[in-house]
Amino acid sequence: MESNRRKFLRQSLSSLAGLGAASMLPYDLSGQGLHATSMPEEVIVRPEKRSKPKESIRFAVIGINHGHIYGMVDALLTGGGTMVAVYAKEPDLLKGFTRRYPDAKVAASEAEILEDKSIQLVASAGIPVERAPLGIRVMKAGKDYMSDKPGIVTFKQFKEVKKVQKETNRIYSIMYSERLGNRASVQAGELIKAGAIGKVVQTVGLGPHRMRPKTRPDWFFDPNKAGGILCDIGSHQCDQFLFYTNSQEGSVNFSQIANFNNAQYPAYQDFGDMSVRSPHATGYIRIDWFTPEGLATWGDGRTFILGTEGYIEMRKYIDIAGRQGENHLFLVNQQETKYFDCSQVYMPYGEQLVSDVVNRTETAMTQAHCFLATELALTAQKRAVKVGRM
Repeated sequence: MESNRRKFLRQSLSSLAGLGAASMLPYDLSGQGLHATSMPEEVIVRPEKRSKPKESIRFAVIGINHGHIYGMVDALLTGGGTMVAVYAKEPDLLKGFTRRYPDAKVAASEAEILEDKSIQLVASAGIPVERAPLGIRVMKAGKDYMSDKPGIVTFKQFKEVKKVQKETNRIYSIMYSERLGNRASVQAGELIKAGAIGKVVQTVGLGPHRMRPKTRPDWFFDPNKAGGILCDIGSHQCDQFLFYTNSQEGSVNFSQIANFNNAQYPAYQDFGDMSVRSPHATGYIRIDWFTPEGLATWGDGRTFILGTEGYIEMRKYIDIAGRQGENHLFLVNQQETKYFDCSQVYMPYGEQLVSDVVNRTETAMTQAHCFLATELALTAQKRAVKVGRM
């Protein structure tokens, strides 16, 4: 019995020693730890020390039908602009706007702004179908133009805008705010530029939105006025695909639209998806109006960027895993796994656009990029297969 007990102890200790040695073997030799995880290193991106913008412009606003106008104006003000006037047809919208920007003069008409030679740029978030015709009038008046997305809602408008832009050599800039107005998106661009994930070969953009019909104006439910789901919020994603993949060409593989849950608005589209490609990259885009009320923000926007040496995930507006606030970015590459808190990252679009107006450059966005992102969205909208009750 004593002999058997000693033999058992020797075997047990030997097994423990073997386990200890095995724990020091590489994963592929030991077969252990293949799914082991650890918390990523956390990086808080500190704000840069920035001097006052070098350039300044005088700008005005015409059309304030979408709340995006506030982000647009703030970008210009931060970037060195001075807002001198605003014109809107709707007194109720104007009341809220002037409360936030009390120094802006209320113009009596659109013509008053267009005829003021001291105004260098006009910004607009009017009803979508009205944005391109306004932009054409603005450029013909010798001014640059900054539009909310969608900045163009039909191919007829697209053709005319391109024609007038070429004739006048004015800037027609569309603020694709899910990139240009998002701090995590800006940081992703810097990481890609630095080579953190190698060559980008694919993007996946998810753009869910909250609908809340009672808060929406009538034009919102009419694709002829709002542009349709792919033309509208899909343009954000087309912009990001082109930017992150550094693509100067692009085409649409397929697109679909649907009205799955809003029969009371027969022409409305509450879902859309599409696939795009360039000569060296692909992209998938899914957008919808199904954000549930249980989420603490309007949409759980995600972007996934795949590179040859790693990948990036952005949780732009919320992290449902529990991190507070917005602008969350995760980086995984051959060396590390990191989480970036991007809440203090500087967004340069406004300052770059102001500089472009003064210096006739293209630092905020090239005109070709602006138009190509819109062309992809318009093409997807026009070719979309209708699913379900549509």
